[in-house]
Amino acid sequence: MKENIRVMIPEEQVDARIQEIAEQINKSYEGRQIHMIGVLKGGVFFMCELAKRIRVPVSLDFMSVSSYGDDTKSSGVVRIVKDLDQPLEGKDVLVVEDIIDSGRTLSYLLQIIRDRNPASVQLCTLLDKPSRRVVDVKVDYTCFEIPDEFVVGYGLDYAQRYRNLPYIGVVEFSEE
Repeated sequence: MKENIRVMIPEEQVDARIQEIAEQINKSYEGRQIHMIGVLKGGVFFMCELAKRIRVPVSLDFMSVSSYGDDTKSSGVVRIVKDLDQPLEGKDVLVVEDIIDSGRTLSYLLQIIRDRNPASVQLCTLLDKPSRRVVDVKVDYTCFEIPDEFVVGYGLDYAQRYRNLPYIGVVEFSEE
């Protein structure tokens, strides 16, 4: 099988939308500092681009969780692979994710974060697939709602490839 990548959202459109979301966040957090938590690995590309456009003070941390292990289906058990380096108590937290799909893992992650007593918690995602939602997750900032297609680029991967694409693409398979 050969894989082809079809452009779903071009680079210019992604950049423009990230700027718009950053402006919304700048207004919402005016006079405060944001503690951004990037969900690894995919969220790092989006988080860095977003952080560059935010004008209020920002601190960064990263967390990695897994519910898949070495399988392609979720085990239903969420495991923290990399925990935060800093305490969250009293901080205004903005969780930054690349894509929200079923919501299961993210719901668990948000509860862990809330249990650490931040002043506030909001969620920002590059992509949202609401048609796949199994667990209700409140998303405060969404760049794009997309259909249920397998997407890559801007941090999203297929077999650890294509994360570095500057656009959002759809993986399509064909015979050689």
